[in-house]
Amino acid sequence: MSTGKASAIIAAGTMVSRVLGFIKMAMLVIAIGQSSSAAGAAFGLANQLPNNVYALVAGGVMSAVLVPQIVKASKAADGGEAYVSKILTLGGSVFIGLAVIATVAAPVLVDLYAIAGDGFSAEQMTVAIGLAYWCMPQILFYAIYTLLGEIYNARSQFGPYTWAPVANNVISIAGLGFFIWLFGGEAVNRSIDVWDWDRVMVLGLVTTAGVAVQALVLVLFFRRTGMRFRLDFGWRGVGLRATGKASLWLFGIVIIGQVKGLVQSRVATLGDGANILTMQNAWYLFSLPHSIIAVSIAIAYFTRMSHHAASHDMSGIRADLSSALRAVGMLTTISALVLAVVAVPFARILEPRFELMMAMAWVIWAFLVCLVAFSAEYVVQRVFFALGDTRTAFVYSCFGMFVTFAGLWWASTLPPEWIIAGTALAVSVANLISFAVWLVLVRVKIGPFGFKLIAIRHIQYLAYGLLAAAAGFGVVLALGGYRPGGFGTINVLGAVTTCVAAGLVMGLIYFGLLFITRNPDFRATVDVVLDRFRRGRSSAEPVERVEPAEPV
Repeated sequence: MSTGKASAIIAAGTMVSRVLGFIKMAMLVIAIGQSSSAAGAAFGLANQLPNNVYALVAGGVMSAVLVPQIVKASKAADGGEAYVSKILTLGGSVFIGLAVIATVAAPVLVDLYAIAGDGFSAEQMTVAIGLAYWCMPQILFYAIYTLLGEIYNARSQFGPYTWAPVANNVISIAGLGFFIWLFGGEAVNRSIDVWDWDRVMVLGLVTTAGVAVQALVLVLFFRRTGMRFRLDFGWRGVGLRATGKASLWLFGIVIIGQVKGLVQSRVATLGDGANILTMQNAWYLFSLPHSIIAVSIAIAYFTRMSHHAASHDMSGIRADLSSALRAVGMLTTISALVLAVVAVPFARILEPRFELMMAMAWVIWAFLVCLVAFSAEYVVQRVFFALGDTRTAFVYSCFGMFVTFAGLWWASTLPPEWIIAGTALAVSVANLISFAVWLVLVRVKIGPFGFKLIAIRHIQYLAYGLLAAAAGFGVVLALGGYRPGGFGTINVLGAVTTCVAAGLVMGLIYFGLLFITRNPDFRATVDVVLDRFRRGRSSAEPVERVEPAEPV
């Protein structure tokens, strides 16, 4: 399968999943509220605990270690089947134990991540612990999904891995509808006083059931990988030692990431108005273009980079990195500007009062500061992981941890109503610094990769994006999207209409400018999209392949 076709499949599945994810997010807010909701903050904390483990694993450990190793193992006589059986048996055993331990330790973990009394009330802590008991088993289901998903990716079977979250969202939406039917909406459930065992059990089961079904989809379609799985506890002789060495450094990254997440959560529980659930939903919006664009392109390129690394083809890695960064930058630049322009009317979808809309909008704006850099860093890190270099990521993570701590300390000194926005800004600034360092590190690792060309293209994207943003701002302003009682903030229909209108205007202007100026990245991306509908010709690369020579 070509890189362009793989990216298109991944992006399509991710887009459908994210649309359903927005519906799930809105259903959750309808059920328990968001900002100024004591119950919403408690759920946000409880559900974040297993998600923290998943984000760290899926974002680094599993993909960084398994894809290169599976690609190497595929050259064996059995196509890597023995290696896969052993790694699945090992991973499953480890994560079953981890899920059991985490579930038993739920009260301790909640206490670590929240500041009781000063941030969370005793009642909120009790509800959060009850929800955490039901949410912690998600760790096992996330691990199964990620382990199997990386095998699908390494075998270039991207469809099931990408589309499985759709099943998760469908189950969650249905379950939240059942919860609302049983217990009513946020007008009742936002108060922590009404939360009895029945409410905790149903919401916990609904949340975990969706993740379980997501993992089950990959189990049911595993034959599509061309492999068969059997339990194999004989973990010697198939290269697991190499996997272990790579995992050792990444385990350190996991620990550092957990420490950063712990400190961030404790600071976030000090917020008033906008709370930890507000921050999670704002991050969900922020991560939409990252997931659809950067992850879709990076996953497809990562498999290619792993093959290049296996054959010691550094020129291929450099060309892939340059192509991926330009494609990601072209699409994330306009995405960040669109989300910034529609932040207030979008917040109206989840918040009924204008002051709460603005509180969420500030959090969204703070996160968007680093969207382009965050997505680009994700691509750059795949180079190191493809080369089996996890030590560099660990060493840098140690430095990045202290940068993040400094920003979070600053956020904790702000007035309570600004703590969540300050926390988001601290994370963004840390990511900007992180990306700058990673650019230097990758230049040292693989040599010149065309930074001058990449920078010039990004400047073009920003210039076109700002022109589009000015027009989009005018649309939102005209529709009353920045004032209380305006069409864009009066109700959900007005907010959605305003967001869509501004997004369409900005998209037409931005991509129109790229078309008129014959931007090569845009034209190559269009070729990929059109090729999905022309079965008679092979897919093109997402963007032009250039073997750069100029230094950084």
